[in-house]
Amino acid sequence: MHVPDGFINAPVSVAAGVVAAGAVAVSLRGARRELDERTAPLAGLVAAFIFAVQMLNFPVAAGTSGHLLGGALAAILVGPYTGVLCVSVVLLMQGILFADGGLTALGVNISVMGVVTVLIAYAVFRGLVKVLPRTRRSVTVAAFAGALLSVPGAAAAFTLLYAVGGTTDVAIGKVFTAMVGVHVLIGIGEALITAATVGAVIAVRPDLVHGARGLITPLQLRVGGELVDAPAAAAPAPAAAGSTRKVWATGLVTALVLAGFVSFYASANPDGLEKVAADKGIDTKVEEHASADSPLADYAVKDVDDARLSGGLAGVIGVGGTVAVGTGIFWAVRRRRAEEPAAAEPSAV
Repeated sequence: MHVPDGFINAPVSVAAGVVAAGAVAVSLRGARRELDERTAPLAGLVAAFIFAVQMLNFPVAAGTSGHLLGGALAAILVGPYTGVLCVSVVLLMQGILFADGGLTALGVNISVMGVVTVLIAYAVFRGLVKVLPRTRRSVTVAAFAGALLSVPGAAAAFTLLYAVGGTTDVAIGKVFTAMVGVHVLIGIGEALITAATVGAVIAVRPDLVHGARGLITPLQLRVGGELVDAPAAAAPAPAAAGSTRKVWATGLVTALVLAGFVSFYASANPDGLEKVAADKGIDTKVEEHASADSPLADYAVKDVDDARLSGGLAGVIGVGGTVAVGTGIFWAVRRRRAEEPAAAEPSAV
């Protein structure tokens, strides 16, 4: 659902940019409370994983494909504030390096694909985990539902922006019906990917899943024939840092394989927004991307003739760049949090 330049007029694009900048600023502050020495590198990995999986377009209808948006996945794994930052990093890398999503539309894309998806997904997720049994399976079910609803929600948000600032005269009712209809189908794929990923991480390191904190069933002991909660001293100690590094390394290798190899087999059909834009005439005033001459434009390395090798190298470069930029940002946010208490203490006299 990467909106290109030319779909939305300048005033609305600027307004969306202001909203996106405000959301990022709020998220930078909020992420200080969500990140610690274990989750800061995980957040960078989540951004890289989203980048990789977004390269894997899957067919959803005749001539149409979809891909992960990632807001739900990021919010549940590392927290809603950090989730907005994860998606923003991905969109920034895609727009600048790969000419995917317009640069003047960056605010629109962050608002729709980052902010709206996170808000909807995390609200649904938190609402469900409060009423479902406090188990790991409930976290996965809630993640599925939140992800499912976040995608048509984002499609509706784009339609609203287009109704206000669209550059072509198209019946908004038809755009809304087409956008939400196809993105309900894409939402099913989003939900499956999100639930599978969250479930996989919970299976090995539930303590690293932001949305599962406080929901894990406590250790119980049988005393006098009855099950009772174990005292805190009897609970297993947190996993060692080495185990965290194993999770990080496994996730990075998975992202590299998906982007560098599996992406070659992704659907070549236009995604939901591209298909609706072509069918309804939304794309008649689309503008050439400012980074169209980038050596990585369209997820291919310039001057590499072999399509498989070119796409694979672009994917690997994208994953590497995203994990480096994302991890750097999240470590900086984490360090800012660590420095704040020290700065607040009065100096010794």
